[in-house]
Amino acid sequence: MRALEDIGFYCMDNLPATLIPTFIELCQHSTRGLSRVAIVVDIRGMEFLEDFQKVIQSLREGGHQVKILFLESTDDVLIRRYSETRRRHPLEKDRGISLPDAVKEERGEIAFVRETADEVIDTSALNVHQLRGVIMERLLASTAQMMKMTLLSFGYSYGIPTEADIVMDVRFLPNPFYVKELRGLTGEDQKVRDYILEKEETNDFLHRFSNMIEYLIPIYEKEGKSYLTIAIGCTGGKHRSVVITERLADIMGQRGKEIMVRHRDTERG
Repeated sequence: MRALEDIGFYCMDNLPATLIPTFIELCQHSTRGLSRVAIVVDIRGMEFLEDFQKVIQSLREGGHQVKILFLESTDDVLIRRYSETRRRHPLEKDRGISLPDAVKEERGEIAFVRETADEVIDTSALNVHQLRGVIMERLLASTAQMMKMTLLSFGYSYGIPTEADIVMDVRFLPNPFYVKELRGLTGEDQKVRDYILEKEETNDFLHRFSNMIEYLIPIYEKEGKSYLTIAIGCTGGKHRSVVITERLADIMGQRGKEIMVRHRDTERG
């Protein structure tokens, strides 16, 4: 909510879905000119969420531009966050169930909201500052004419990023992990970059893949998409995926594209 407020949104937390149209009407008639509004809805308003889809459809039919961001993370991360903050899950209190069961039930009960979302953001590997950046990127992209792209390196050992629109596996490239002097480095080190980029298959792949991305961008834009996340994965997310992500960012940047680079797993053990 603070990130949204920073870019000019008027925010309301935990508003029941049935009251959203009334709230929007009040904003329309406000003397403050509240044209950008953000509403946070979660499991605490579950008894009202059955009307969620109907409310969203009504708003869109009324000419309002509605964008739904769905934030999620893995069960183990959710459980750890509740334990660290010493806060009880709403369903844990209301139904007298364990925290793992509460997380499982919540995921099932709000699955329909996830299915209607325009953007799904996996916060599992993000700290609060990184999450703020992602939120701002997503919403600022919707007002920009040029499509914004995030190139995200990751390790298959830790799972495929759920926010990815395109996933590319680069485990076919030679692995620096098996070179003793390179194993402890990452793809951001020049020695690792040189090892991977000197390979003929690497440069052939970069040429073909960058051309494919450039071909796809106007097609995505035609369908109304303003933000594209391309995830590039190797086994551990430290070497090959990082090098390819950085080099691809250079190539697309030279072609006039607006690029954001993130390395999800370089800090893992």
